[in-house]
Amino acid sequence: MKNLLKFSLLFLFLMQSCSKEAWLSGTIDLEGGEDWKPMVYLVVPEKFDAVAQSFVGKVLDSAQIDESGSFEFTNPPEMKAPVLLEIVVQRSGEKYANKLLNENPETDNYFPLVYESEKSIKVNAKISQFQASFSLEEPSLINGKMIELRDLRLKAYQKQLKNQSIEEASDEGLLEREKRLVEYQKQLMDFADDTDEFFPAMVALRWASPEGNYERIAELLYDQSEKWRKLYPEHPWTKELGSMADKENLPILIGDQVPDLLLPMENGREVRLQSLIENQRLVLLDVWASWCAPCRMENRKVLLPLWEKYNAAGFQIVAYGLESSEKAWNNAVKKDGAYRWLHASHLLGDQNPLMDAFRLKTIPANFLLNEEGRVLAKNLHGEDLIEFVDNYMKER
Repeated sequence: MKNLLKFSLLFLFLMQSCSKEAWLSGTIDLEGGEDWKPMVYLVVPEKFDAVAQSFVGKVLDSAQIDESGSFEFTNPPEMKAPVLLEIVVQRSGEKYANKLLNENPETDNYFPLVYESEKSIKVNAKISQFQASFSLEEPSLINGKMIELRDLRLKAYQKQLKNQSIEEASDEGLLEREKRLVEYQKQLMDFADDTDEFFPAMVALRWASPEGNYERIAELLYDQSEKWRKLYPEHPWTKELGSMADKENLPILIGDQVPDLLLPMENGREVRLQSLIENQRLVLLDVWASWCAPCRMENRKVLLPLWEKYNAAGFQIVAYGLESSEKAWNNAVKKDGAYRWLHASHLLGDQNPLMDAFRLKTIPANFLLNEEGRVLAKNLHGEDLIEFVDNYMKER
C-alpha cells in the first residue's frame, strides 16, 4: 500500500510537470547546423555593460532541441518586472553557454528579448543564422521593437561594414573605414533616441559598441544618458550609463571649452593654447603623429590646401604631435609641408598631458574651435573637413 501511494504521488507530479505550459518555446531549423549543439540557452545580463558581452551574462536555463527542431522552457524566471534575456545557441565544442558572437549580425548566435511576467513567447530561427533569422509569433510591443532594432542593425551592417574593400585597409582607406563605422553606430544610437522602450534602447547602445568604446560617438552617448536619466532615474542600468557618460570619462564634447594647456612649441617656447586661438576666426587643433600614416596623408592632401586658402582670412592650424623623437617629428613636418602652421609636442609619445586633458585614446583626432576656444565640430576628415571649413569661412 505504501509503495502504491508513492507511485501515485510520483505519477501525479510527473503529470503536473508534463502539463506545465511553456512560457518560451519555438522551432529551430537545424539544416546546415551540423557544427551546432542542439541546445538553447537563456542568459541574463545583470549589468548594462554585460549586455551583448561574452562570458559575463548569468546562465539561467537550457533546453534541448529535439529532432523536429522544437524546444521549450517551462520554468519562467522568478522576476515580476520585465527583464532582458539573451536566447543563445552555441557551436559544438564550445565550453561556455554565455559566449556571444558580435562579429557579423548575419551569423551572430544570440537574440535579446524581454521577459514579461505571464506572457508566453514563441520563436523561430535558423541555427546557423540565428540572429538574422530570428522571428517572434505575435510579439509584444517591446519585443517587436527588438525585431525592429535587429532589422535596422542588419541593414546598417550590410550597407556600411560588410563589404569593406581591400583598398579601405590601406593608409588612405583607414579614415573612410572609420567614417563607415561611425555612420553604422549613429544609426543604432538614433534608434535609441527615437524609442521610449528602455531595454531595446539599451541593446542599441551596446550594439553600437559591444567593446564599450564610444570615443567617436561620445556626444550621442552623453545625450542618451541624459534622456534615460529623466525617464528611468532609479534603474541601475541608467546609473551605469550615467557613469560611463560622465563628461569626466568622455573626450571633450562639441560645445565644450577646451582646456587652456601650456604647450611646448616646436621653436622651444611654451605657449598657452588660448593665446594661439585668440584673434583667429577658426582654429583646427589637429592631434597627429609622424608615425600615423592617415595623419601624414591628411597633412598633404587636406590641411595644406586649407591653410593656404584660408590662413590669411583667419584660419589657423595648431598641430599637436604624439612624438618621442624630435628628429622624426621635425622631418615629418618638413616633408609634409606642414611647417607653415603651428606645432607643439611634449615629446612624451602617446602618454602626454594633451591626451590626458582631452581624454583621448585614438588618433587622428581633431577639434574645430571658435575664437573663444569652444568646440564647433570634431573628428572631421577629408571632404567633410574641407566642406566644414569652406562653409564656416565663407559665412563669416
